[in-house]
Amino acid sequence: MSSLEAVWVEPYDRPGAAVVTGVFDILHVGHVRYLGAVAARGLPLVVGVEDDPRVRAWKGPSRPFNPAVERAEVLAALRCVSGVFVVTGPSEAHGPEDYIDLLAPMRPGALAHTAGDPHAAAAAAAAAILGADCWEMAAIPDRSTTRIVNAAGKG
Repeated sequence: MSSLEAVWVEPYDRPGAAVVTGVFDILHVGHVRYLGAVAARGLPLVVGVEDDPRVRAWKGPSRPFNPAVERAEVLAALRCVSGVFVVTGPSEAHGPEDYIDLLAPMRPGALAHTAGDPHAAAAAAAAAILGADCWEMAAIPDRSTTRIVNAAGKG
């Protein structure tokens, strides 16, 4: 059993949504285009935001720049987003089995990830176990939080 939990900021409790998880630290046009493209496939979009300790463990002590609840609030304000939750739990809980246990109660219709994601195979395996489609979405070229931070000299 996973130790990951979903803390809902903007609840969505109907089955069949497309689910995306990520950091979404500094919301930028790459995020908006990506989320819009997922939503354009026709399913309601539910977004999971990784909590602050998990992000700090993965990206270093200076991250995240914005707290999880604020990142979730900004995402919930997007027209294309139907629900938002914060993913909480130990940073080492990041394998497909952890996300399967987290997402199974949501009964997703699809799991979406960006092309080139190093966890793409795990996402596909998780989607198959959950009985969901796996959508690989095109990356938005030259649009990332890391690029923004490095250009600002903060990285």
